Amino acid sequence: MAQLIVKDNALIEASYTLDLAEQRLILLAILEAREHQTLIQAGSLLRIHASSYINQFDVEKHTAYKVLKEAVQGLYETGFAYSKVDERTGKLGHYKSRWVDKIGYIDELGCVELVFASDVIPLITRLEKRFTEYDIDQISNLQSKYAVRLYELLIQWRSTGKTPVIELQELRNRLGLHDSEYQRIEALKRRVLNLAIEQINENTDIKASYEQHKQGRTITGFTFKLKQKATKQLVERDPNTIDWVNGTADNENKLLTQKQADYFASKLANDSGFGGKFGGSGESMQAFVNRISSELQRDISKVAVYMPYLLAQGYGKTN
Repeated sequence: MAQLIVKDNALIEASYTLDLAEQRLILLAILEAREHQTLIQAGSLLRIHASSYINQFDVEKHTAYKVLKEAVQGLYETGFAYSKVDERTGKLGHYKSRWVDKIGYIDELGCVELVFASDVIPLITRLEKRFTEYDIDQISNLQSKYAVRLYELLIQWRSTGKTPVIELQELRNRLGLHDSEYQRIEALKRRVLNLAIEQINENTDIKASYEQHKQGRTITGFTFKLKQKATKQLVERDPNTIDWVNGTADNENKLLTQKQADYFASKLANDSGFGGKFGGSGESMQAFVNRISSELQRDISKVAVYMPYLLAQGYGKTN
């Protein structure tokens, strides 16, 4: 069963410096909040056991205890900077916040207790427009803190397969690099980007690469490309469903052609059940159709999610 990490894109794009254990602890806390729905009101106490850290990230018991104790100190002292449109004024605001209001470690229980800061709560619970989700298993084997951050930054663009140009300083901020770290581009690429890309390609559901952009001889930014890896089986299938009856089960594991995607995107967008579940708040009908078409052509995980609706619209009968 998928354990989804869901974040507002403002938090995905935020600037902060957390080590690997601190990032992992935040992710486990988000899962805990989603599972028990304890973050509706500020001040809810979350408890993350070392056993959850051990099982999710496949580390030794003594290692988990050690890094969680260290993460408590780091998270209490560390904040993040983010930008978000103010709901009252409609203007873009730039904010700084701490991650937690309170955090501690209980030795006898082998667990961390924390209370998220009030600014964090809507960024992981009130998700109506711009948000990104992924299964925590995708980053469980990443051993670089930069790989985790880069995966999150890339995965929000999986429907298009390519990021816009990210200016060099902005990329450094989002990856949590201090001004004194890896100032030489060669070191940045070798110790941060190349290492992160290698781990992402080996351990996650996407293949990624990057291209550098220059002004004269100076590198000023990067774009990243990503492609969803094909999987043998994405969803459980009932042998009585229409895809098996019509001999088209393999279609679940295939991206649609542009012609197919355009055709079925229009049909899906006009399906009230589908639109009510997957339509974006404030999204125009044409933008909705375009997004669904792009996802059907590029994102095999979305094809699997949309498959019941595609089958209802006749996909597989003549394809």
